[in-house]
Amino acid sequence: MSETAKATPQSDKISKSDEDWKAQLSREQYEVTRRAGTERAFTGPYWDEKAKGTYKCICCGTPLFSSETKYDSGSGWPSYYEPISGDAVEEKEDNSHGMRRVEVVCAKCDAHLGHVFPDGPQPTGLRYCINGHALDLERDETA
Repeated sequence: MSETAKATPQSDKISKSDEDWKAQLSREQYEVTRRAGTERAFTGPYWDEKAKGTYKCICCGTPLFSSETKYDSGSGWPSYYEPISGDAVEEKEDNSHGMRRVEVVCAKCDAHLGHVFPDGPQPTGLRYCINGHALDLERDETA
């Protein structure tokens, strides 16, 4: 964590300046995670990835999703039916672009990840539609 990054014991949130995020991330990663951008369907990393492993936040390294819950939604973005743990992500109401959606952000650093929709497979019925540029796959070397 850089000297300008802050993690308080009470919140355990990571906070960095815009300049620090820009220095750490690629242009695409910054636009998606810090400016709530969206990569075009079928263009970002991991939408068709089949490797086993853990998908982590590109900004802070927090484990977010397991390959065990990843599925092909046909949407062109990596999709999961649940996060790796109940406290890995936070959901926020998003009324941008004339739509009512539920935004998904990293609970640790508030990085914009994507959105969650109620049209996923069982057992949850949810589709976490996540930008590949917000993720970093840690491959399971034992698989």
